[in-house]
Amino acid sequence: MSTLSFHWFLPTYGDSRGLVAGGHGSFMSGNRPASLRYLNQLAAAAEDNGFEGVLTPTGAWCEDAWLTTAMLVETTETLKFLVALRPGLVSPTLTAQMAATYQRHSRGRLLLNVVTGGEPREQQAYGDFLDKNQRYARTGEFLDVVRSLWTSTEPIDFEGEHLRVRQALLSSRPDPIPPVFFGGSSPAAGPVAARYADTYLTWGEPLDAVGEKLEWIRGLAAGQGRVLDYGLRIHVISRDTSAEAWAEADKLLSGIAPGEIERVQASLAQSESEGQRRMAALHNGRTDGLEIAPNLWAGVGLVRGGAGTALVGSHEEVADRLTEYAELGIDQFILSGYPHLEEAYWFGEGVLPILERRGLWSHPNRGAVIPAGTPFAATS
Repeated sequence: MSTLSFHWFLPTYGDSRGLVAGGHGSFMSGNRPASLRYLNQLAAAAEDNGFEGVLTPTGAWCEDAWLTTAMLVETTETLKFLVALRPGLVSPTLTAQMAATYQRHSRGRLLLNVVTGGEPREQQAYGDFLDKNQRYARTGEFLDVVRSLWTSTEPIDFEGEHLRVRQALLSSRPDPIPPVFFGGSSPAAGPVAARYADTYLTWGEPLDAVGEKLEWIRGLAAGQGRVLDYGLRIHVISRDTSAEAWAEADKLLSGIAPGEIERVQASLAQSESEGQRRMAALHNGRTDGLEIAPNLWAGVGLVRGGAGTALVGSHEEVADRLTEYAELGIDQFILSGYPHLEEAYWFGEGVLPILERRGLWSHPNRGAVIPAGTPFAATS
């Protein structure tokens, strides 16, 4: 098993001590505004706790990912920024140029999360009227052009069904080339991931379901002569004891305002995303029986689009569950929690030292991070 990488999340729509409702086609905001001052605190907390990077979302329901993260580069030292982008809304040549510029000024700290888009209303608000299969086909064409531009020393021509460029060439290519993260659960997503992704991302489902999805992508990638990395996007509620963690989950559930579940689920039901459908099937709108596998809680997805599950338990239990996902082949974990600032410390001081003792993780910025006498470092 390889050394694991952990990333955190920047809630550029706002943060809260409760679940923030909406997202993925539905507007959302927390009662702790996502000011630049607060996002700087989050970035510093992520860097200090040993997270390699932070994911920044994309969509009409949050701030622009490129601009926001560019403002955080100078206030951080080594933290990488996993910038989400939607192919087709910007020229592939311009995107390739933006990535090259970002890499140069950030000294190589850009990662890219390619989001095809699964909500027709939101895509159409941006002027995109392609259907789902067409969007995935365009994503493939987009990544073909972008990747070619990142390596070519000669002008390139490309003519596809959706995109066309002529004599395109970058004056300066990115160094290093930004790794491409890509997720998608529909049949149309698999071939695109297999051919163009560096890391295939999936949301948190029970181990069997995740394992099946990874085997599907592995087979497609092998057909392309490629080997991918694999990542898991999931929330965490980690505490000193299991009882404390589940009490926090119960608190989040009890804090959902009346009518919010019905409102958000009605909005998410319009999504064309297969991943979103799979998240909804884990809870079916109910508020009981939400522990769908050991320490895997589907409560977040009641009011939040996208990643809708959380690992809930003691630090040791959460470390155990992460290890099980790692045994399936997951080596990149993108985590979040409510509120994101405090939860970064609960996980960073509670779970990461356990994984370090197991030889599964090391701090990307410095040596051993387990101070003598810390209460989280007690051996099991």
